[in-house]
Amino acid sequence: MDSITMALSVLVILFVIVVSRKWNQGIPKNFPPGPIPLPIIGNILSIDMSKPYKTFVQLSKKYGTVFSIQIGLSKIVVLCGYDTIKDAMINHGDKFADRPKFKLFSIPTKDHGVMLANGENWKVMRRFTLSTLRDFGMGKKTIEEKIIDEAECLVQKFRSYKGKPFNNLKIFNSAVANIIVAILLSQRFDYEDPTILKLVDLISENIRLFASPLVRLVNNFPLLRHLLPKAPRTFFANFREFNGFLETTFTKHRKELDVNDPRNLIDAFLVKQQEGNLESAQFYNNENLICLVADLFIAGMEATSTTLRWGLLLMMKYLEIQQKVQNEIEKVMGSDHPRVEHRKKLPYTDAVIHEIQRFGDILPANIPRVASQDVTFRGYFIPKGTVVLPLLNTVLKDKLYFKKPDEFYPEHFLDSSGNFQKNEAFLPFSLGKRSCAGETLAKMELFLFFTSLLQNFTFQAPPGVKLDLTPGPGFINAPIPYEFCAIPRR
Repeated sequence: MDSITMALSVLVILFVIVVSRKWNQGIPKNFPPGPIPLPIIGNILSIDMSKPYKTFVQLSKKYGTVFSIQIGLSKIVVLCGYDTIKDAMINHGDKFADRPKFKLFSIPTKDHGVMLANGENWKVMRRFTLSTLRDFGMGKKTIEEKIIDEAECLVQKFRSYKGKPFNNLKIFNSAVANIIVAILLSQRFDYEDPTILKLVDLISENIRLFASPLVRLVNNFPLLRHLLPKAPRTFFANFREFNGFLETTFTKHRKELDVNDPRNLIDAFLVKQQEGNLESAQFYNNENLICLVADLFIAGMEATSTTLRWGLLLMMKYLEIQQKVQNEIEKVMGSDHPRVEHRKKLPYTDAVIHEIQRFGDILPANIPRVASQDVTFRGYFIPKGTVVLPLLNTVLKDKLYFKKPDEFYPEHFLDSSGNFQKNEAFLPFSLGKRSCAGETLAKMELFLFFTSLLQNFTFQAPPGVKLDLTPGPGFINAPIPYEFCAIPRR
């Protein structure tokens, strides 16, 4: 070893020692316990980067329902179990309402929109979103009719395959996206329309990219962006292309806008933009509009379509449950179109849909929060600015609330008489101030799409195919792509 190499090695070692000591000195007393981190990189080598929540579940068995993990130089507090997460999100909701900055998302969005925004911007955008979604039909007959019409289009598309095997991924994405498009743009696209297929592909690819171990690494170590540019470059290019479509759409809407008769959410935003008051000038800008529409598009499409894909896969896996659902639908509705009012008369079907959401565990780690102020929680001190991760997987599979947490068991939502029974630990949409703004819409979509499909088809695996319930890679728990046969029942 020459003298220059030796000197560099000594400098690196000294740097690591200094950084480690400085970091350890900065850890407050009574901070949640956790595994001992390595200098600089923290615990990253011991984390399953394709499914981090699995590592966290294992750590909770050793350290309890409140513990810490270090990724790079960032300390993260992980919350587990229904009781702990409810305590944090409800009783301490104001202290855990903020979002951390995601390096890769912050570059193209600049923290606009609603999903990752904070402070007054988040409050204004969330208030606008909730009120406008209600105005344009969320939870009302108007949107119910749109979903019923879209469900019929989906049924006809399935019929076109005449019982032969096909993959449902893009079809479900397009069908669910059409409901969001109706609210945002007052449009509907055919399932083969290149516009909707492109939009769906851009969103799906970015969700896949953001969940990849490489992009997770770059997000936690931003300097690596310049050394590993390919994935982040594609991520940003997709954002720009999606935003370009939105900007073109906004331009068209501005030309056709009637301030006295807004047709959809984008029109309502443009009306706000023209009010000329302080709030309008500060928050109703083009950047917020683009990010808000993107947030709603992403949230409105991916989770619902993924849940429906889990639903059909589970019905093929458990044919006796599929038969019971079909028998109940036949008894209550016959050949009539399913409507929301039928839900109360279909307790078993309702229980199955709830269990699909619980078992599917679509967003196991939720979107992280950040402590907006110093807080003492369950005996531990969590400083302002600390990232806090509520692990929804440990809620939906909490043994204290679900008898068979690792099995598909619709009886989790039925009483001894077969009546539908709510379970307080059923929180696929999270809870508190950051719960999903589109929860009511998603529930309506799931019920109407699922019952329409089970009313019209029996779902079977292609001959010789073994069904796999293992989720694919990514931070969203989605089924591995599969083909199925939709056998018409009439």
